[in-house]
Amino acid sequence: MSIIEKAAGKLEAEGKQRVKPAALDVRADPPPASSAHDNTTENQDVADHSQDQAPASAPAPVSRRITLNQAKMRDYGIVTPDQGRTQIAEQFRVIKRPLLTNAFNKGPGMIKNGNLIMVTSALAGEGKSFCTVNLAMSIAMEMDRTVLLVDADVARPTVPKILGLGTERGLMDILLDDHLDLADVLIKTDIEKLTLLTAGRRHSHSTELLASQSMGELLKELAQRYSDRVVIFDSPPLLLTSEARVLASLMGQIVLVVEAETTSQQVVKETLRQIESCDVVNLIYNKARSFSGGEYYGSYYHESA
Repeated sequence: MSIIEKAAGKLEAEGKQRVKPAALDVRADPPPASSAHDNTTENQDVADHSQDQAPASAPAPVSRRITLNQAKMRDYGIVTPDQGRTQIAEQFRVIKRPLLTNAFNKGPGMIKNGNLIMVTSALAGEGKSFCTVNLAMSIAMEMDRTVLLVDADVARPTVPKILGLGTERGLMDILLDDHLDLADVLIKTDIEKLTLLTAGRRHSHSTELLASQSMGELLKELAQRYSDRVVIFDSPPLLLTSEARVLASLMGQIVLVVEAETTSQQVVKETLRQIESCDVVNLIYNKARSFSGGEYYGSYYHESA
């Protein structure tokens, strides 16, 4: 019996009938030991920052644009547009396809806010931010889609470390400042179809801010402003923070990253219970070792209620 079959068996044994494994076998390499998640100093040179000067007469704030160091990103296992047909790129091509189908389905099975996708985990260290960035990068390679990557892990933001960003105004700043527009804090990249929104400043009432009317209006704008846009949220771990549960209630789709051979069945069961209000729940079984050697496997389970 393969590790994928055993993984599926574990989930089924928990009686979680909402999650049905699809017939997919996807390999997933985790970040190297000195990964972007853990080495802030190394990542300072991942991106070259530059600002486009606005005309002197323009009242709007200066536009923010960065050039990503894609070679450095590839060293950390991040998918890039010029990488070609690699193993990890193929994995995320498989993972993204049903998500995109759900996001833009206008038929009878249409999902409300289906283009708002939250990536989370039960606990810290399971690889959610690694998967979030790779999923966003993969979607940015689509011919007819754009992607906005939002770092919503407001307590411990990780996306800036992976992409080499500094401290930027972001999500929390928009919710705190009525005079700040979304366009003021979006960061464009040299990857044409990828835009970033960082977590912004920390705030002691971040949960209440995410549950506020302002957040609801912001999500509506994100979901509806551009018909081709997918919005990917890197969320805090579900069992460790209240912010993640608030975000989950606002999403059209959720991707749950589960660390193989580490996250217990009981933890997975409890996590799924907390997001059962979402119609579409997806699982990535991450960092599963094969029996034949040191390679890693990931499996993707998709379920649409």
